[in-house]
Amino acid sequence: METNVKLTAVSMACALLLGTGMAARPAHAQTTEDMRRQIDAMQQQIEALKAQMDQMSKQQASAAPAPAAPAAAGGGEFLQRKAGKGMTFLTRGGEITAYGNLDLSLDSATKGINGKVASDGSTPAGNGGWMWDISSNISYVGLRGFQSLGDYPAHFVWQLETQIDVSATSGTGASNSNTSSAVKGGLTSRNSFIGLASAPWGAVKIGKTDAPYKTSTNIMNPFSGMWGDYSVIMGNTGGDNRVEFGTRFDHALWYESPSWGGFSFNALVSPGQNRAYDNSNLAAGEGDCAGGNVPGSGGGPVACNDGAFGTAYSLSAGYHFGPLYLTAAYEHHSKVNRTGDLAAFDPNDVADERAAKVGAQYHFGSTTISGIYENMKRNVPDYLAFQNERSRSGTWLAVSQALNAKDSLHFGWAHANKTPGDPGTHNTDGGANPDNSANMFTLAWKHKVDENFSWYVDYATTINHPDAHYDLGAGGRSVTTDCHDASNPDSSGFDPNGGAPKCWAGGHLQGVSVGMKYQF
Repeated sequence: METNVKLTAVSMACALLLGTGMAARPAHAQTTEDMRRQIDAMQQQIEALKAQMDQMSKQQASAAPAPAAPAAAGGGEFLQRKAGKGMTFLTRGGEITAYGNLDLSLDSATKGINGKVASDGSTPAGNGGWMWDISSNISYVGLRGFQSLGDYPAHFVWQLETQIDVSATSGTGASNSNTSSAVKGGLTSRNSFIGLASAPWGAVKIGKTDAPYKTSTNIMNPFSGMWGDYSVIMGNTGGDNRVEFGTRFDHALWYESPSWGGFSFNALVSPGQNRAYDNSNLAAGEGDCAGGNVPGSGGGPVACNDGAFGTAYSLSAGYHFGPLYLTAAYEHHSKVNRTGDLAAFDPNDVADERAAKVGAQYHFGSTTISGIYENMKRNVPDYLAFQNERSRSGTWLAVSQALNAKDSLHFGWAHANKTPGDPGTHNTDGGANPDNSANMFTLAWKHKVDENFSWYVDYATTINHPDAHYDLGAGGRSVTTDCHDASNPDSSGFDPNGGAPKCWAGGHLQGVSVGMKYQF
């Protein structure tokens, strides 16, 4: 092609020069000598023109980009964007995906404890009624990916995920009743791991993750991160905003199976890593007690004696068949230290706790119905049953109705049955056979603007019986509401609200919110 261009250009130049030369004088006036001189002159001009064109061709060749190297099998050049709507990039033999969830809401909530009176005549300190707030609700960002390992029969997989406190400054968690040293907005504060995965055999991972017991019924909770998340009661033995059997385990090793004809299985173990026989020390390598707070949280003795446990095991199995989903799960916490519930230390109040549940979900066209039955137990001797608020059963029912392609309506009802005993609160004496059952009702309307952005309106209420103190906001909200008034652990007498964090049972908690969510 390049040679043809050169010859054509030279030919055109010759024709132009010949035409010009011949037109210089009449043909009959030209002599042989004149013609010879003209031909020599034209040949010199052609040679000069050809040299100029050769130089131009060389310059164009040196400026042209080199052809791209072929992509490696199964991937591409580093951070080559993968076709599609997501934020996935190809690497040499693997992929990296950026993802996230941003959820903020404008709320108002009440503890519903105004007007309560204790036996000593005291009333709740501070404002126990309605209060406005802005809350970040399970907001996070993360990176995940995989890398092929040549002829090795599995891929290397990894994930790094952190909470994003969009409406608040990141820092350690603290309230007047609970203190934690975990920085939830710190790098990799959420599910983060490395592991090996194979399509036929599943995945083995190590790091920290939500327990299989928790994830087995996640799809049955349409109120995740909202007021009225089912974690207020389901998996929650103590009635506060720490969910014992719906948690994330640090220093864990787990297996995730693939789907075998609709059946799947997950199993996790988290070693206790605690040198104390009663798990009253911090687990090695951790900044919080295994129960989710620091030693001395809430004004108690400076030890991990408010739910710290040793080795934990979590199992779940699920079955998908068309519109039907069935699941069963089990979790065991060994040697749970709750000696802080007693006036004097008793080694028998370090006992195993376990939970088991079954759940079912079915899609009837545009309607989805979900139900869960759960039983939790703390294995203490009979003489300690009077303060055992950790053994009980509970149920969950949720109905979701799609109104159209963009709008849906959701209703939930959670019920907590009575426990054998109760350690007591500021306005209750505690003891055996307390009236501490509770119900929570939730209603939400969701509107989907597009595949990434949505907004919602949500209302929830927790109705406690006289001895119960279930909260509102458990399950991932940065703003929660509970049974505690505005009193604090200061016992010096300087603070009029000091003395201890005071929990008031029998509250009628309510919360309403309007929020927006963006997922990528």
